[in-house]
Amino acid sequence: MKKTTIYLLLLVILSACGIKSTEKAISEGEYDVAIEKATQKLKKNKSNKKSKEYIALLKEAFSKAKERDNRDISFLVKDANPQKLEQIFNIYKNLNARQEKIRPILPLQLNGKEVTFAFEDYTDQIVSSQKALAKYLYDNSKALLYTKDKINARRAYADLIYLNEISASYKDLNTLLNEAQFKGTDFVYVYTKNNTKMIIPANLNAALLDFNTYGLNEKWTEYHGGKQKNIVYDYGLSISFEQINMSPEQVKEREFVVEKEIIDGRIKLTDSRGRVVKDSLGKDVMVDNVKIVKALISEVRQFKTVQVVAKIDYFNMNNNQLLESFPLSSEFIFENIYARMKGDKRAVDSKYLPNFRNGPVPFPNNQQMVFDTGEDLKNQLKGIIKQNKFRK
Repeated sequence: MKKTTIYLLLLVILSACGIKSTEKAISEGEYDVAIEKATQKLKKNKSNKKSKEYIALLKEAFSKAKERDNRDISFLVKDANPQKLEQIFNIYKNLNARQEKIRPILPLQLNGKEVTFAFEDYTDQIVSSQKALAKYLYDNSKALLYTKDKINARRAYADLIYLNEISASYKDLNTLLNEAQFKGTDFVYVYTKNNTKMIIPANLNAALLDFNTYGLNEKWTEYHGGKQKNIVYDYGLSISFEQINMSPEQVKEREFVVEKEIIDGRIKLTDSRGRVVKDSLGKDVMVDNVKIVKALISEVRQFKTVQVVAKIDYFNMNNNQLLESFPLSSEFIFENIYARMKGDKRAVDSKYLPNFRNGPVPFPNNQQMVFDTGEDLKNQLKGIIKQNKFRK
């Protein structure tokens, strides 16, 4: 009985909180919030005691919301600013949507009488405001594209996308979208310079300039590893090789002894006199047979390194002005270790064992070593471009 009473009390408290929050939304001018709260409650139950309060609040919120929207439309129409056409269109859509939210829960009764809502048919207003907005978006987009300003072209693109959503009937809409995309795009010409005394491998050069593999092209930025016809480039990205530091081929030999304590089976435990120790049942006590094993390793290490030092320069191609510079460097290490062993193999760490299967290999030539830095250089270049945009 006590649990039932507490449950009913909680329901009363929660219901009161719901009504107060709806009242608060109305008092703060959040009419659509109040309408949402009231309709959700009435969808669940239109006939309980609290429904009367929600019905009254719903009618009040609807009336005030409609009055405010009509007042806003009147002001916007008198203002006659074409940039406000979207607001007018959206208000009419909202007026209609508000009615459609309430329709499913009708009819509603209050004090024995049916509650009426002043619904209207907004079809003509929605269609006419939509047409006016569509025409404005179309005309304004063409005017923005005529300026040949990239930011204006991007604004035109956004307007044309919206135009396509509300009215796709304009025949040249796709053509204008393509034009806006092209005119709003920053084109970046990427090229390499060799300031070293070594030949840069052609395949490394090609890999660095293959921007299709970088995944960097964005909505408004395209990178070209070679100049294309009919493209006026806005920015240049120069990859300048400054130094290539190549170590000599090194072969180092060494011998060293490794040892390890291992368990080699089980043996009988003996005391200080050499007698076998027995347990309480008279059986021989067995213990691990601990041994120290050793091996002599003869190791040969082949070693060669290359360091590529470069810099990235950002240029404004319109005036050839240097915008920013970033350092770039990468190191590649060639290492081959092979070894032979005398002694007990169990003394050798398992990680070292593959070296016994290795043998001598030819050293890579200098060009191959330089090329092997390519993947790291590409990753660094990609990181620089991602973190440092041309247009701030």
